[in-house]
Order: sequence, then structure tokens, then C-alpha cells
Amino acid sequence: MLRKENTVLLVIDIQDVLMPENEKVSRNYLKQCSRLIRVMQALEVPILVTEQYPDRLGATNEELLSLLGDTPRQPKIEFSCLANTAFREALEKTGRKQLLIIGMETHICVMQTALEALDEGYEVYVVRDAVVSTREREYKAGLERLARGGAEITTTEMSIFELLRQGGTPEFKKVLPLIKE
Repeated sequence: MLRKENTVLLVIDIQDVLMPENEKVSRNYLKQCSRLIRVMQALEVPILVTEQYPDRLGATNEELLSLLGDTPRQPKIEFSCLANTAFREALEKTGRKQLLIIGMETHICVMQTALEALDEGYEVYVVRDAVVSTREREYKAGLERLARGGAEITTTEMSIFELLRQGGTPEFKKVLPLIKE
């Protein structure tokens, strides 16, 4: 199970050029990513952000960028985040072993990061409603391979309640408005 003191949120390559064309899918996806980012900030869970080749593909989505504020963004050209030395150092510096992953694309950067992390002994939780691919068949294939490879497939709400553990606490009251969204 996710534990707040052992979790880090990975926000992988949420760049507009990679967004699915289906507006409803993209809107719901960004809503779930936004909820998780805000909850992690409220719970003081570290957040690591990557951008795939930002000189060519652009920066992180503007809506999420405004939430992330001064959170550093790690540019990369590698598909697996763990293949990027600066990212790996930032992750190791957190000292945390549970990776809660949101981002894109499910079947490429998310999958390669998750599978490599599993090989290295991390616990990996991929948030089904906060990962996406430009093509639905690739999204589904990515989730299937992640599950077969040992990643826990979760949802935004499952993750939030797992980290909170109980109601009635000051933390619960702090994030309750986000839960109700």
C-alpha cells in the first residue's frame, strides 16, 4: 500500500503536443492529474516532473505548470526517466521507494520508467485515469503490460484515500474539497 512518507509523485511528460485528440479524454485526464498534484502538494509528498525533448515538443501543459509553480522540470530525451542521470539523482535524493506515476505516453515513457523502476526494486503505482496515450489501443496495451510486469494499477481516488488512511484528520479536511471535485 502507498505510504505518504515513502511516496514520490512522478509527473512524466505532460506536454500538449502528446495530448489525445479526443477533447473529453484530454479534459478528464488533465482534471485527474491536477487533483493528484494538488493533493500531493497538500500532503507534502515530493513531486518530480519531466519533459520529453522540450525544445521540440514544448513545455509541460500550462494548466499543470501553473499548479506546479517552481517545481523543477527535468528535460530528457530518454524514454525511461531512470535512464536520465539528473532525474535518477533527484529521485534517489528523495529516499523514497514508492513511485506514484502520472503522465504520458502510457505505452512509452510511463511504461519504460515503471518497468525499469520495478527491476530496480521500487514499488510502482500507475494511476489509470491520470496516464494517457495519443492512441487508445496503445494506452490499453501499455496498461496491460505494466500490470503483467508487476506495476500496481490504481486510480486517482484510490491513491488519495490510500495515502490519507483515515477520515477526520487535519490532512483529510485539507484535501476534502479536492476529493469532492
